[in-house]
Order: sequence, then C-alpha cells, then structure tokens
Amino acid sequence: MKQKIVLIIAVAMGGLAFVLTHVYIKAERDALYAKAKKVTILVAREDLPAGTVLSNRNIREQTTYESGVGNQVFKADEIQFVLGKTLRFPLRKDSPLDWVHVGANLDELTGLAPAIRSGMRAISIPVSGESAVSGLVRPNDKVDILGTFSFIDEDNPSEMETVTFTVLQDVTVLATGQETARAEMEISGSRRRGGYSTVTIAVFPQEAELLAFATNVKGTLTLTLRNPGDVSVMEQTPPIDFQTLQRELPRLNRKRRDILRGEDNSETVVR
Repeated sequence: MKQKIVLIIAVAMGGLAFVLTHVYIKAERDALYAKAKKVTILVAREDLPAGTVLSNRNIREQTTYESGVGNQVFKADEIQFVLGKTLRFPLRKDSPLDWVHVGANLDELTGLAPAIRSGMRAISIPVSGESAVSGLVRPNDKVDILGTFSFIDEDNPSEMETVTFTVLQDVTVLATGQETARAEMEISGSRRRGGYSTVTIAVFPQEAELLAFATNVKGTLTLTLRNPGDVSVMEQTPPIDFQTLQRELPRLNRKRRDILRGEDNSETVVR
C-alpha cells in the first residue's frame, strides 16, 4: 500500500513538473515573441505566374516577424518600387516578394538594363527642378509627359504660336540622374539626395523616336506625377493655346468643382 502511495505521489509530481515546465517554456516563448520586432511585408495575393505585371490587385501586405524574413524582401512602404514591375519567376500565394522576383539583388545596385521590360527602351530626357515636380519625381514613379512647343502660326506665318499637349501617359521612371530605384534605397538615410537634370524613362521604340525629336526641337518637356495605383488614361485632347485656354478654363473649373465635391462620379479625370 505504501509503495502504491509513493508511486502515485511520484507520478503526480512528475505530471506537475511537466505542467510547470510547459508553462515556463510557454511564458519564455511568449516573452521572446513579445520582444521580437514585427514588419509588414508584401506578399502574393494569389499564385502568380512569371511575366505577371505587379499591381495592387495581385499583391498585398502581411505582418510577420522580422527575424523570419530575409533582407531582400519588400516592405509595405516600398510598394512604389514594385508596382508596374514584371515578375521574373512564379510566386506562390502568400509568399514574400523580394528583389530577385523583379530583376534586382543586393549586388546589382546601379545596373539599369535588367530593369527594362522586354520590348521597351530606356531614354533620358532633360528636366529642370520645376519640370520634374520640384525634383520630387523618383525612380519607379509613374508620370505623364507634357510638351510645350512653338510653331509657325498657320494664319500668320510671320508669328510663332505656342501650344502645350500631353505627349505620353502612365510612363515609368527608371532613374533620376544616375540613381536607380535600388541604388536609391541602399543610400536612403545615409546621404542626402542630390538634384538631377535628366530623367530616364521606359518607353516603346516608337515613343523613343517621338521623344528624341521633341527634345531636339524648340520646346520643353514637363512631368506630372501620378499616384502609383492610378492607371487611368485620359482621352487625347486638342493642343492648348491661348485661345483654347480662354475658352476651356470656365468649363474645366466647373468640372473640377463637381468632381471634388462628388457631384459628378462619372469620371475621375478632368478633361
């Protein structure tokens, strides 16, 4: 009888020790995780095949522990470096997106050629501070390009007529000066960004010809900055001259007022 009591006590003590050990380990683990830093990264919203153009529709944010991901993954605040990029390799649902998937790695900080989408070309255009949104246009931004040119007035050949029109829309900026997207990220916070006098953009070959001509005639090119998620394309409008400006301003101001006040939800672009 005494031996049975001793055995029962031993089993009870063993069980208690097991429970206490489990509680201790759990408490230590919880304390460790509580101190662990979390980060919000970008992951695939669904299974993505190679060649997919990345957008808000096929990638999403996910919070995880920093120690569980590598230093090449994209953080949520780096989404501007992802949108519009073409996926080089298949990516499974919920898998983290990193630089390898969009054609860059830590050793390729300034190389531009791998970032150019097949079938497109990189071309640099001259800009000043004000024509590049006060120098705030950065690599991987989306812009529209406006052109202002002086032509001989058809009605009065002895005078010049100045007109402005949209040359290209939804254009990806590959580099500002000599800074590419990846190089800019590597130096972020370590030195101040300098100015630049050229912007390198990705265009189709025929568009490159158009821009090459535009930069060599008497005129200027101006960039307008887009929201990275805005993929809308404005209908082509007539060139703006002084007469058009006078005629269209009242209508454009009414249209702007209606859109901003939510009175006209039929379109989101002032035309």
